[in-house]
Order: sequence, then structure tokens, then C-alpha cells
Amino acid sequence: MTVKTWMYAVLEAVAAEMRADPAMIWIFELTPPVASNAGMPVINLETEFGRKRVVNTGIDENWMASAVLGAGLAGSRAATYIPYQGAGMPFQVIQNHAGKLRHMTGGKASMPVVFVMEMTGQTPGFAGQHSDYEIDSTYMHIPGVRTVVPSTPYDAKGMMHAALRSPDPVVYLYPAGLRMLSEEVPDEPYEVPLDKAAVRQEGTDLTIVGSGAGMPDVLEAAKRLGEAGMSVEVIDLRVLKQMDTETLVTSVAKTKRLLAVDQTYYTLGPAAEVVARCAENVEGARFRRIAFPDAPPPASPEMFGWMRPDASRIVDAAKKMV
Repeated sequence: MTVKTWMYAVLEAVAAEMRADPAMIWIFELTPPVASNAGMPVINLETEFGRKRVVNTGIDENWMASAVLGAGLAGSRAATYIPYQGAGMPFQVIQNHAGKLRHMTGGKASMPVVFVMEMTGQTPGFAGQHSDYEIDSTYMHIPGVRTVVPSTPYDAKGMMHAALRSPDPVVYLYPAGLRMLSEEVPDEPYEVPLDKAAVRQEGTDLTIVGSGAGMPDVLEAAKRLGEAGMSVEVIDLRVLKQMDTETLVTSVAKTKRLLAVDQTYYTLGPAAEVVARCAENVEGARFRRIAFPDAPPPASPEMFGWMRPDASRIVDAAKKMV
């Protein structure tokens, strides 16, 4: 076990899979697949595997998604890194082709393909036209595609291994605000399931559910609430498609109160889906969600901070429920 940053853990997984599979490719634009970590060798996929396997392409996200999808259909594992502003561009390819071809072929078409989507828009400083703020709710809507959003370096590495080994296409959401988050991560390969939420803290008074870049604030809020005498259960979704309904329902059946927290828009975000699934399966519970307003995020970090559901807002919402 070594303390590693979020991005170093991800590229460590990619490098291990590329060493194991000489046919695997990585396509990127603008953002080189390079990561450093204190006391460890620099990971540079382009240097290690060469430009035939690690391709710096032109600025064409639709082509990038199509290329890795074609490679996957031809039998090569493949991944592409879609940077901010471009995350909405390959939607049509992923929806109409990646999401449907396995079904249309009766499961014969294997697609070991990963689309890494940078979620820079959910951090301060990116005005609406640069944000792609809603891509978690956008991509979790597509049948046939697994959509994951790890919030810790441990999960980031394990879910990347699992995604690259999956026969299903995976949209791997990367919360850019967590780039430098660090924790102990195993050096050897391992998998984190692509269909299970994580219970980060057990409690009996209230269930708080969050995901991705919102998890640091959820955990901070749970800490403050605990100091105030409230027993809070914290669930990290990790997987948006297929969402782990069982873990959510089990928790809310126990606490009878659910606060769902989103960093994305209020309407049709993951929190809305969490509330709907629990409301269908738990009688007599109370439900509430908080999220970013239905408005493009402003460039001003101060205005952005005022709009997002931070730890203080989560605490206030929780106290009103209990």
C-alpha cells in the first residue's frame, strides 16, 4: 500500500492493463497521460507504450469515441480521455452505438471500451459555456452503458481495472476537483465492482447519499452532524448506471430519512433517481434532495460557491429533517 493521488492511481491501473494486453490503446487530446506521485516513478503512457498505442489526436471528441468503439468491436481493449468542454460531443456515438450494439447482436458484440469524461465543469472558475456541468445525469441515462463516478483514489484505480476488463462499454466520470486527493492504494491490480454503492459511514437517524466531487462535503457534513449528536449513514453511489438500489433501500428502511445530495442540476439528476427508487420501496420515510440550481454555472468562484450544496448547506438540510 502506498499513498497515491487520484490521477496517479488511475494511470497506474491503465498502465498495468496495457502491459497485460499488447493490443490495448489509449487515445487523448490536450491532456497527456502523465502523472507523478511522491516517491514513485512518473507514469507516462506515451513514453512507455509508444505513439502507435497512445495516440495524441486532433480535437475531435466524436472521432475519438468512434475510434475506441471500433477498436473494441474489433477485439482490442481501448480507452479515450475526453477533456472538459468536449464531454457532450460524443453523446450520439455512445448512445446510439456503444449503448445498443451489444443488445442488437444478442450479446455477441463485446465492447471492452472506456470513455473517461473529465468533469472540470463542477469546479469553480468555468463559466457555463465551458462546463459540461450535467454530464453525470446525461450519461447515466443511456441503457447498455455502465456509468461510474469514483470519489476516492482507491475506488478510482479499482474501478478503472474493472472497467477495462468489462465486456460492456463504460463511461468513467472523472471529477477533476479530486485530482490531487490522496490515500493509501494497493500497488497490485484489483477490481472494485461496477454495480455496488459504498457505505462510507453507518448510522441510524438519517441516510445521506452523494457521489463524485460532492463526497468530501457530504463526509464533512456527516462529521459535523455527528459532533452535534446525530447518527448519520453516508452512502457514496460510485455507480450511476446500474445504480445499486438494494444498498440505498436497505439504508433508508433503517433510518426512515433520506437526504440526497447532487453537484449536478436539480432536475433529473442522480439525487432525483435516488429519491424515486427509495420512495418506491420504503413506506413511511421522509425524503429531500439538494442540488445545484437549474442554471448554467457562473464564472465567478464566489457565485459558484454560493450556488453549490456545500457542507454547511447539507448540515442545514439534515437538521431540518431530524
